[in-house]
Order: sequence, then structure tokens, then C-alpha cells
Amino acid sequence: MELKTKYQYTYFIHPFVVKEGKYQKYLLKMLKDKNCKLKIFQKEKDLRLYKYFLPKTRDFLFSSFSFTNGKMKKFEELPIETRSAILNKYPCTIFEYSLKKDIQAKVDGKKGIFFSIQKVEIICFNTGICFLCMKTSVEDNFEFSNILNFNYKFRDINQEVSNLDNYDNIRLQNDTFSTTETLRDFIRNITGSKVEALKLDIDTERFITYAYTCIDQENWNSNRHFENIKYNFIKYSNILSADSSREISDNEITVFSAWKYAKIGITKLGMLLFSSSADINNYTILPDEYENQFLYTYILNLYKKIYLKKIQNELKNINKVKKARKKFIEFTKNLWIQEITEDEIGTELNNKIQRVLEIDKLYNEVKSKYDTLYKELNIERNMKSTIIIAIVLVASLVFNILNFIVMTK
Repeated sequence: MELKTKYQYTYFIHPFVVKEGKYQKYLLKMLKDKNCKLKIFQKEKDLRLYKYFLPKTRDFLFSSFSFTNGKMKKFEELPIETRSAILNKYPCTIFEYSLKKDIQAKVDGKKGIFFSIQKVEIICFNTGICFLCMKTSVEDNFEFSNILNFNYKFRDINQEVSNLDNYDNIRLQNDTFSTTETLRDFIRNITGSKVEALKLDIDTERFITYAYTCIDQENWNSNRHFENIKYNFIKYSNILSADSSREISDNEITVFSAWKYAKIGITKLGMLLFSSSADINNYTILPDEYENQFLYTYILNLYKKIYLKKIQNELKNINKVKKARKKFIEFTKNLWIQEITEDEIGTELNNKIQRVLEIDKLYNEVKSKYDTLYKELNIERNMKSTIIIAIVLVASLVFNILNFIVMTK
């Protein structure tokens, strides 16, 4: 039986890195773009998000929570260069990008998938690590197989060899992005050069996939068990096409579930939530929670991983070791040892994400390198001190001998 979907969306996440010392200039570029505006978080409007994150993490991710109407008004009256300098001091700045029109895709025939891009966010950390996040949804077609195919195909749209206009049954037809190349131009305009990302071994051609799908309860309810459709969840979590014959066991997926009719599959390719409308929360409350609290939890972990890779890379460069050591200490103190939430579900999910992304392993590798360098530096300092003391002693001895000779004459 073909699964039917009741509600879905997919975020395609593209990490990119701004060159050291160019971050403020990048902020200035975003502020000058008329289609780009700061995303302002407000306690009343974003109360669930505000309550979910603990104060230190909340301040790290969402500094705009501290913006009063008066403060925001004064900020907007400042020269644009001053605004970029102020934002440069905040750990994280988030922009919303307004497209002139929805990006839509249509094809002739029954196999065509029609989709729209509903939202674009640019999440920027002042370390130069940023994330372009595009929220998409498949429209006017409720077959789950189309969700599988769309996620599978669209995540590769940024590859130079891909051509979405004739990419199987997906073609791009829109006044804003009339071809795949114009969409790639849009991405390049925001993300800039790939050089810094490639230094950190970041895949710049394939999006990270973060998705939510709620299927109709007729396929998953108290009488129809999850085991009957489990293979769909496995394909979904591994971002495979509907007709994929690849054999994958659920052991290759880290599964998280705190709900009766919802499961999250986590792999290094992304994080995808699969649910049933048998629970009304799965198409009312949970989609919003997943799109906000859990999305930013996921982004924060992606950031930690990439920043640790950045520090690890800098520790290999003799000219950057001193700064890298300082960055590692600040990262450990301000972010690594901090709990992000007291929410039980959020805490458990955060731990699972960290394990899948192997962030603990990476942190320990960086710490080991840091400890080695620290010991070597101390040995070097001790050797220098010993040499200096020896020189002083020899000089003192020579002075005393000369002084004795003079006195005996």
C-alpha cells in the first residue's frame, strides 16, 4: 500500500566558512542586501524556544532576545558599517532571506514533483562558520514515495554536474530561478568561496538533510504497527529513493523516539522525523518544535563539529598554534561544558546527535593535540629558563673570578 502524507517539510542545510578576518565584511554584505534582514527573536513570540534553551546557550545562539523595541530602533538608525561592527561581537547572528517569489518546480505528466522553497535562513557564527538553511515542501502530491525521491534528488542540486531541469522527473520552472544554474548562483552568492570549507573537509556539493514527515494514520495506528512500514522509515532516514534496492538494516541508523507515533532517524547524512497522524500532536505541535528547538539543537552540534575541525586544523599550523590554543580554551569553557537545555527529550536527543556526529571523539583528539603542545611548550619554557639561569651563573662566576684577580693584584 502506498503511504500517504498528511504534512511534511525538508530543510536542506549547507555549511560554509568565511575566511578569517572577513566575517565583519560578510555581515556588511548581508546588511546591504535588500532581500536580507536580521531575524529578531522575542520572548513572547518565541516563548517555547526561549524556555527550551538554558540562558548561556540561549545568549550564544539568540542574542536578539535581549533587543528591546527601543534598542532595535536605535540599532537600525546607526550607519550600516557600525551595525556590522556591533553584530561582529555577537557569537551568532541569524538572517532571513526573502525571495521575490516562491521557488517552484513543475513538470508535465503524472510523475512530476511540484515543490516550493518556503523559507531561507542564514545562520552566522562569529568564528566564520555559517549555515544556509532552505525550507522546502512538496506540494499537491501526498504520496510518500515522492518525498523520498525529492529528498534524494534535491540534496545534490549544488553539484556542478547536476541538471535539475532534466533531473529524472524534477524540472525547475520559476521566474526567479529558471534553471539549476541560477539556483546555484544564488547559493554561491550567499556562501562565497568554497576554499575555507574544503580546508576543513566539508562537503560543499551535498546538502545536509533535516526533514519532517507525518503520514496518514491509516498506515500506522493502534492496529497497524510500525514494523509493517519500517522499511519506509529506513529509506527515509538514509535519504534513499523510493525504488532503491539497497539493503540497509536499522542498525545503521541511530533511532530516537519519545513518542508513540513518531521516530527520528539520525545518520551522518542528516536527521529526519517520521510520524503518524494517529497522534494529533504530530501535525500540530511537534512540527513546530522540530523546526525550532530541535533544529537549532542540531545546528549547534554541526557548529561544534566544524569549529573543532577548524581548531584542529589550526593546531597543525605553527603560526596559528597560539591563537588556536586560546580558541580551544574558550570553546571548552563557553560551549563544551555547558548544558544546553533541561528539557529531558532535548537532552537525550542532543546526546544522540553528538554520538552520531562523533563530536566527543573529535573533541578528545583536539584535546590530546592541545595537551601535547602544552607539554612541549612547558618543556621549551623550562629549557629556556635553564639556559638563562646557566648563562647568569656563568656570567656571575666569570665576574667573581675577574673581581678576585683584580683584588689580589
